[in-house]
Amino acid sequence: MQNKPKEKIRMCIVCRGQSDKKTLLRIVKNKDGEIFVDKTGKANGRGAYVCKSKECYQKLCKQKALNRAFKCDVPQSVYEMIGEEIEQC
Repeated sequence: MQNKPKEKIRMCIVCRGQSDKKTLLRIVKNKDGEIFVDKTGKANGRGAYVCKSKECYQKLCKQKALNRAFKCDVPQSVYEMIGEEIEQC
């Protein structure tokens, strides 16, 4: 009898809701300071997870939640890139 691997649960940095890793959008800040959407879920660096909903995206921008998560100023272009990614979902 084989055990199924546990689903990896992550928390949205905006609404604090917990969900399966695959249903959330992962944003990564690597050691070079680049911030990008990680589609593979395996990129090296500090990761932050956000729900793929318009409500969470709007709050993300309003609260500047990525600035808090990555402890740095995140350019507006990064927030726009995340918005485009969420619209595609």
